Amino acid sequence: MQGVFLDTDTIDANDLDLSPFTAIDRIAWQSYGTTSPEQLLERISGANIVISNKVVLDRAAIQSTSSLKLIVVAATGTNNIDLAAAREMDVIVCNVRGYGTPSVAQHVFTLILALTTRLPLYMQAIAEGRWQKHPHFCLFDFPIRELDGKSLGIVGYGTLGQGVAKVAHGFGLKVLLAQRPGGPPQEGRIDLADLLPQVDILTLHCPLTEQTRNLIDQAELEAMKRDAILINTARGGIVNERALVKALCDGTIAGAGIDVLSEEPPVNGNPLLATNIPNLIVTPHIAWASKESRQRVINIVGDNIRAFLKGDPQNVVR
Repeated sequence: MQGVFLDTDTIDANDLDLSPFTAIDRIAWQSYGTTSPEQLLERISGANIVISNKVVLDRAAIQSTSSLKLIVVAATGTNNIDLAAAREMDVIVCNVRGYGTPSVAQHVFTLILALTTRLPLYMQAIAEGRWQKHPHFCLFDFPIRELDGKSLGIVGYGTLGQGVAKVAHGFGLKVLLAQRPGGPPQEGRIDLADLLPQVDILTLHCPLTEQTRNLIDQAELEAMKRDAILINTARGGIVNERALVKALCDGTIAGAGIDVLSEEPPVNGNPLLATNIPNLIVTPHIAWASKESRQRVINIVGDNIRAFLKGDPQNVVR
């Protein structure tokens, strides 16, 4: 059998063990650091198994090779795969789940703590020499808030949302769960419109779907408390980025921590990359990217392939 990994550079920084899939018997592997759209058809030609993290496998690509039997997405999101075309071609698609919970939860609270302690502003004040010239032993220039007793709203209560909730309890946060957008009513969940005015922090952990695209828009931001903060480590399209810029500049909400943008990398620019937006922290899609998390991706990719070869595929998404 022939296997190809289309974009190893999106996961491996030359610090991972790739043997969980490369050492599988019966498969001859070809790996590429990156694959452009122009290179795609040639590289998957004759392949039985294709691994992709972010390379788009659209209908034309999937239909271009009759040998293809399995697509392994080296991530949880499958929006880069035409699942309908895969079904029609009898190609199994599986993904990787539950690999990044410790890393994502850690990053969520890195953003929350940095925003609530006003860490970037205090670091800037020191860099500008303001503390050094201050008459007192500490600066009170930027109000600091405690997490204890505040409310954290979670949109998307899968593995990642549950991991964040677990950490939240340790900080004394009250956790409120949003009703899944587009889903049936669930006990203990609150409609988003009712949840927004109640929370001090809103964190997003839902997939990007037609139901969640621009889920947080101008009206939703205006419904939040003026001292609330928004955290998005899910997908960029869930938040209307221009609406968020306006809300931060107008003081509609107090701050935001954003790890994902609607286009990545933002080669065409992005409203959230402006340098004059107050109380905004943007990180380059690294919430998931601890070494341990990335190694778990590779391990589960190998598990998915072995399960497929045994005739009992796992983590199937179609």
